[in-house]
Amino acid sequence: MTDLSPAAQAVRDAAFSAYWSTEQEAPNDAHVIAAAALRAAADQVVPSNALYARSCCEFVGEQCRTQLLAIADELEVA
Repeated sequence: MTDLSPAAQAVRDAAFSAYWSTEQEAPNDAHVIAAAALRAAADQVVPSNALYARSCCEFVGEQCRTQLLAIADELEVA
């Protein structure tokens, strides 16, 4: 396997962590794994601490992050 970028590695680690977690009711549930990967991707692409300016680019980034996290929320309760 090729070396992954730090961002890709973080998303992969989050997905595997959800898969192997013993705290989840269904640790290998695809919805939980997808939600974990989406949350990690949101953190890598638009970190919450990077949203400090109010430019249009920051607004778009914030909207993308919000939408990704909303999808993750929906998947977790599915």
